[in-house]
Amino acid sequence: MNYFITGATGFIGGVLAQQLREVGHEVIAVVRNPAKATTLSALGVQLAKGDVTDKESMRAPMSGVDGVFHVAGWYKIGTPDKAEGHKINVDGTRNVLELMRELNVPKGVYTSTLAVNSDTHGKLVDETYRFTGQHISVYDATKAKAHDLAEAMIKDGLPLVIVQPGLVYGPGDTSLVRSTLHQVLQRKLPMMPQQTAYSWAHVDDIAHAHVLGLERGVAGQSYFICGPTHTLAEGMTLAATIAKVNPPMQAAPGLLKTMSAMMGLIDRVITLPASYTSEGLRVIAGVTYIGDNGKAKRELGYNPRSLEDGWGTTIRQEMKAIGLSS
Repeated sequence: MNYFITGATGFIGGVLAQQLREVGHEVIAVVRNPAKATTLSALGVQLAKGDVTDKESMRAPMSGVDGVFHVAGWYKIGTPDKAEGHKINVDGTRNVLELMRELNVPKGVYTSTLAVNSDTHGKLVDETYRFTGQHISVYDATKAKAHDLAEAMIKDGLPLVIVQPGLVYGPGDTSLVRSTLHQVLQRKLPMMPQQTAYSWAHVDDIAHAHVLGLERGVAGQSYFICGPTHTLAEGMTLAATIAKVNPPMQAAPGLLKTMSAMMGLIDRVITLPASYTSEGLRVIAGVTYIGDNGKAKRELGYNPRSLEDGWGTTIRQEMKAIGLSS
């Protein structure tokens, strides 16, 4: 098959492109700078210069494909520049899905997120859940708008499957998850929040779930492709145990929320590390970004690995990367 993919230079998209190539599919990836995508070209991925924010740049490479994977997204917490979030997550999604419709692409998969549900306050929700209220971060809000846009186009007949990962980890991660892990391993993280929980999945499982979504997913349906649910403290304590260091102290959510309010005054003036900004503290202060992946297991055959297996392996790899031995 011949597939078009956005976000192939990113974490999930890169693994997805590799998996597609490994089983013999042709892959066309739209990238901003082909010269910096040598890893993809080495896999045999056809590179097309373009960007999701430029609709016409994708028209030719998307023409005639058998399927579309729209994985590209903006994910930044605490950054003072919020405009890119709407430009990439909302306008970019509109561009890709409109082209898919105009070019009569038979089927597509859109990468949404559990974050469209924001903080579920400890409730393990499924695909029937609908969040109402104010989102915690710009990322949450813009992905929610993009998700609504995708659902509206589905109602108009677009043959699209929506997949929703939770927390994604693994080799090559560039998110706050990896930087937080490094702080734990190097004994530099002073505290971590109690109660904060995520549904954790290895990037290989998430990428494979995208393939399952295209091959087995029902157009018009959404699937939570998250992994098992654990608290952040459980994940980082496991890291500390493997590294033979003391885990950070645990802080009550109320303390972090108070700090968040104070940081709001500061981060208007200076740029702080993402985890120390007002927004950065809000998204970890006792929140739960969790979901039930039962539907994906039943309908797609999705079978994510346990946190002990996937996260444990990742921790050991990261220890080697920063010069620590287990």
